[in-house]
Amino acid sequence: MYNFEFKNPVKILFGKGQIAKIAAELPRDKKILLTYGGGSIFKNGIYDQVKAATQGLDIIEFGGIEPNPHYETLMQAVELVKKEGVDYLLPVGGGSVLDGTKFIAAAALFEGDDPWDICAKRSQVKVEKAIPIGAVITLPATGSEMNGNSVINRVSTQEKLAFDSPAVMPQFSVLDPEVIFSLPDRQVANGIVDAFIHVIEQYLTFPVNSPLQDRFAEGILHTLIEEGPKVLANRNDYESAANFMWSATMALNGLIGMGVPQDWATHMIGHELTAYHGIDHARTLAIVLPGIMHIRRKEKQAKLLQYGERIWNITEGTVDERIDLAIAKTIAFFESVGIKTTLPDYDVPAETVTRIANRFEQRGFKVGEKADIGPKEIQHILENRL
Repeated sequence: MYNFEFKNPVKILFGKGQIAKIAAELPRDKKILLTYGGGSIFKNGIYDQVKAATQGLDIIEFGGIEPNPHYETLMQAVELVKKEGVDYLLPVGGGSVLDGTKFIAAAALFEGDDPWDICAKRSQVKVEKAIPIGAVITLPATGSEMNGNSVINRVSTQEKLAFDSPAVMPQFSVLDPEVIFSLPDRQVANGIVDAFIHVIEQYLTFPVNSPLQDRFAEGILHTLIEEGPKVLANRNDYESAANFMWSATMALNGLIGMGVPQDWATHMIGHELTAYHGIDHARTLAIVLPGIMHIRRKEKQAKLLQYGERIWNITEGTVDERIDLAIAKTIAFFESVGIKTTLPDYDVPAETVTRIANRFEQRGFKVGEKADIGPKEIQHILENRL
């Protein structure tokens, strides 16, 4: 197992009724910007709960943050923050609202010429200060409530890029599983697959003698496989909703990735499908992952076989037969919760494959746990999904 440093300072308020406690976590002497998405919090009662819990605080609002939050929209919020002297942010929504708010927090204090450099030049630009954030999460999926990661979509250039910094980790996050009761099937399915593949990115690499991390990861995968369908079948099943919500948080709060190699090629390639075609984030991952598993079967052989045995009980057959069955089982699980897994399922033309490969060529970097997946390999991965 590799050396590592781990610190996660996010305070979690988990369970029913926890939204009522946010007043004790918010500063009473700050001007707070409440951010949200398309307005679902007005329909499901979350907005009313937040407003009731924050009576007497100095709060203004900014809504309309999109799924795959748009840089252009977020910059409008940055201007509002500067104009109004906002010094605390409270996103209420899913991972996109929180990701977008993290960018607002960093961009509002950015001292460079172009805030887009936070994402576009992440290797050179380090975010060391940001406006403090608290969070109320309404959709289990991204794990953004307990990490410093953010992914932003710039519509004008068809780019989807990420940044990360401890400075944008929430000071607290409220996770009330009852928010799941009103979610549509599409969002629940997306959350299940998103969390599942977050785990896979930190697990399906190569062995480094880290049995505890492997078992943590496998435990989350099993829980998502068992509890996700229960949530889809009965949205009012509180216990399954709670298990699903905590699994999504644990999938990407840093713990299971400590001391082990991490991949993230599925995400990096999937982001391009969102940038070019607006496909839901989780669905891009479900498209790309089977291609990664197929094309990289030699490099990932040991962990693919372990994954097949421990997650899907695959113990018989040749190496390739067992890997093929592990891939098929993974695809079947995604499709069982309503997520299609090929490019034609989303009307993505073959020329997009070349466009994405060319974009990686232009950027001049490779991805994967060994940084050895370049344009040629990406072409093959996506061609596998045609």
